Amino acid sequence: MCNLYALNKKRDMVARFFRISHNRTAAFEPVSAIFPGHTAPVVRCSADGERELVLMSWGFVLLQNGRAPRRVTNVRDDKILESRFWRGSFEERRCLVPASSFCEPNGDVKPATWHWFGLRGQNERPLFAFPGIWRRYQGPIKKEGPKQELDVFAFLTTTPNTLVATINHERMPVLLTREEDFKAWLHASPVAALGLAREYPPGEMRIVQEGFSKQDLGQEPRPPIEPELPSRGARPPIPVLAREI
Repeated sequence: MCNLYALNKKRDMVARFFRISHNRTAAFEPVSAIFPGHTAPVVRCSADGERELVLMSWGFVLLQNGRAPRRVTNVRDDKILESRFWRGSFEERRCLVPASSFCEPNGDVKPATWHWFGLRGQNERPLFAFPGIWRRYQGPIKKEGPKQELDVFAFLTTTPNTLVATINHERMPVLLTREEDFKAWLHASPVAALGLAREYPPGEMRIVQEGFSKQDLGQEPRPPIEPELPSRGARPPIPVLAREI
């Protein structure tokens, strides 16, 4: 599963890459680390069918009796049509999550090392998208907290390719890079869209950074985007994470 990624590109570059007009693109800065519960740019279709780039909170919220709500950041490709938690959003509200790299920790060594994966290309950290889903959440985001209303997203994972499997033996995020795949994910039938869930070719990827840093220190690094605030003047707790479901 993937619980850390970066978007080290400026707003205008992201808008051009995803073919979104300037007046439909929310303002944001490049960011070197996006964690669960943080706010991040997401591409979705507006009511008129045109693409727009908005800011959403990463992680669907899973309520648990007597326990703190959990953020679920990834959805498995082999569960998305089976689970009631995911299926409605997959069928009705698909989105694209812009990224320039993603990170997987190597827990086999102590202390753990952090490995950032990106695409090969002429430019440093070429853009890509995670195929995602979103929903409007209404409820608490912490135990006994006030009711909140916010848009949340999660993205799709599949089996790892041979490069990612050197660090994470179980899952990797699905990566999309082509306009025709963006269109298919946003507009095709659920069955056709799920056909995009496949391992990205390992020869077209590389490890762009490894070590102890939880930030991608490549092009145009910036501090992480702050999480959503549950109420005015209050800071949210560190999110409790759930495994993929």
